[in-house]
Amino acid sequence: MSSIPADLHYTAEHEWLSLSADGVARIGITDHAQEALGDIVFLTLPSVGATLAAGQACGEVESTKSVSDIYAPVSGEVVARNESAETAPETLNADPYGAGWLFEVRLTDASEVASLLDAAGYAALLGQ
Repeated sequence: MSSIPADLHYTAEHEWLSLSADGVARIGITDHAQEALGDIVFLTLPSVGATLAAGQACGEVESTKSVSDIYAPVSGEVVARNESAETAPETLNADPYGAGWLFEVRLTDASEVASLLDAAGYAALLGQ
């Protein structure tokens, strides 16, 4: 059974989002996603300064099993990216909600967060 922290927001595409008080969202892939992918071997992330639209493919996670797109859960400007996860992609398997975060976005429309799933909604999506 996958870990689903109660304090995060989730997408049906298996990304998580943590919102800070200053309107910056940290984004990563869920524990379920990294389990389904298997050993993650390569990662591409959006560039700092890139403008993303909610639902837009903005990166890729490659594992020994497959390649999956990373989707922006919200719209905004990329203000940080986790370079250490990009150089050591196995971090996503070891700590998807901590050191394995992917990038941060300054929101352009905070109301988009309300359309994301809470932990109970994400657990229901997974059938847990």
